[in-house]
Amino acid sequence: MAGTDKSQQIAYRPGPAIILCEPQLGENIGSTARAMANFGLWDLRLVNPRDGWPNERAVAAASRADHVIEKVRVFETTEAAIADLSLVFATTARRRDLQKPVLGPEQASRQLLAHIAGGGGAGLLFGRERWGLYNEEVALADAIVTLPVEAAFASLNIAQAVLVLAYEWRRQSDLGAVLPFGDARADLAPKQELIGLFEQLEEALDRAGFFTAPDKRPTVVNNLRAMLSRGNLSAQEVRTLRGVISSLDRKHERPKANRPPPHKPAG
Repeated sequence: MAGTDKSQQIAYRPGPAIILCEPQLGENIGSTARAMANFGLWDLRLVNPRDGWPNERAVAAASRADHVIEKVRVFETTEAAIADLSLVFATTARRRDLQKPVLGPEQASRQLLAHIAGGGGAGLLFGRERWGLYNEEVALADAIVTLPVEAAFASLNIAQAVLVLAYEWRRQSDLGAVLPFGDARADLAPKQELIGLFEQLEEALDRAGFFTAPDKRPTVVNNLRAMLSRGNLSAQEVRTLRGVISSLDRKHERPKANRPPPHKPAG
């Protein structure tokens, strides 16, 4: 999905921090920033990024998620990155030999929402591209979050994992039911306009001799009206259909196009 509405203002609502531990590729950092921006998250923290910071490749991959990139904070250790947070979840696709609650994305998002609504700081830990989080980092977390992935192919790109959890966070929040734009056919035609369409169509069909069995006319009319009603027609669509009917109804009034005489075989 492409497209950005530059007229919209960024809303910095309270949300979980996204902490990337020792990310290697600037492209992954930038893609993470873009995923966060898509769903209203903005607090991106980097722990000892391999190529340092700032990173031109990250900026390019962020695809104009500048408000996230500009707020990036860099820390030397995971402990420092989460020091101000009171609830931290570690994301991993591998079983760990640690006594930690294991949450799915929905449950994790609900707990994060409740904690942040109460005024607490919260964050999600993501590991390295090749081997994820160390056990020492998972041990710092309050719970583990894992996704219902295919066991034989469980590894996700960092930005993909962030995207899934950012989406679930948004979905569980009060913004989850608010789409950025509505149905283009919201202006449904009032019944008066639909009835006018029905009557015009039925009169045109009468003139065309469509109703060959008068006793069945009421049934056919009701079926036609039911079909058109199911279409949830907009006012514009009703006007278009009425124009089509009028055009077809006047067809006999138009002169026939000059056609060349049929070709006669020689002989």
